[in-house]
Amino acid sequence: MRVFFVADTKDLTPKLFLDAVRKYVKGFVRLGHDTQVFSCSHALFSANSVAWRALSKRYSKKRAVETLLQQLRLYKPDLVFVGLPKMIDAKTILCMREVAPKAFFMGIESDVRPEERPGRVEAASKLDLLFTAFGSNGQHALIRAGASCLFMPNACDPDVERRYPVSDRWHSDVVFTGKLRHRSTATEQLRPDIITRLASLSRCAVYGCWNRPFLAGIDYYYAISGAKMGLSINVANDIQLYHSDRLTHYLACGTLVLARSVPDSDRMFQDGVHLRYFDTEDQFFDLVERYLREEMEREKIACAGMEWIHSEFNQVKIVQHMLEAVETGSYRAPWMR
Repeated sequence: MRVFFVADTKDLTPKLFLDAVRKYVKGFVRLGHDTQVFSCSHALFSANSVAWRALSKRYSKKRAVETLLQQLRLYKPDLVFVGLPKMIDAKTILCMREVAPKAFFMGIESDVRPEERPGRVEAASKLDLLFTAFGSNGQHALIRAGASCLFMPNACDPDVERRYPVSDRWHSDVVFTGKLRHRSTATEQLRPDIITRLASLSRCAVYGCWNRPFLAGIDYYYAISGAKMGLSINVANDIQLYHSDRLTHYLACGTLVLARSVPDSDRMFQDGVHLRYFDTEDQFFDLVERYLREEMEREKIACAGMEWIHSEFNQVKIVQHMLEAVETGSYRAPWMR
């Protein structure tokens, strides 16, 4: 099968290793498929050669879309994987379908507030199938627009998302990596309250907020590997099955994950087996104190979580689920019940 990816790749940013597209490409290749990746950000950069700023943006997109359509026409893909980059609107997807009429068009959406991004929901509605990293109560805006949605959890890449031996520099009791707040409307104050308290504790490592440095590349995985526990908490914690990819990274790197519970999350990760859930600030810090004392139990749960995420959520397994859904409209997995 020929698979054509259209995405905003992060090749020119420090977030290269966190780019989910890399995982899906690797999954398709390991299953024996050919892949081509069209980077919208690179295409726009290459096309942006007009001196007049007022015309530059419009002209760049026009040239980039022309290049995209030409590549699609030449490659004749069987499957088009759209990462819903900013450049791709509903009109562009319709043009893509015209030049690749036999291809199945699917996409991925990990943002629980897609309606906050202009044109994103409308673009998603032009795909044959949209995989979302959240369940049905987060899909309402997409479904109203006509999108065909199916839950698919974030993929893990055990090649790089694994436990590393690290120096004392990276050792901590609890780690958190990310923003204090997010552009989306938060559903509770719990996240900033816990992070603020963590930032004041000497044995806790907070990165990306409170004037602490943002971690990139393998250092990001070093910081997780060196932590006894990791805090996983979303901005919105009322969305069915939704966890940000932070939870995937933490589980994969072998730290004990303390995760804010979300509806139906135990269908993927069992409390006390793969991680520990909490609902309040007091519960979180009680768990921290408990598992600082109970080292063997902490390590047991952390190892079980790492093995589970590596075996059931690796990029090959997730791509297999996607291909099954393309063929049948659904797929078989432990959380699909």
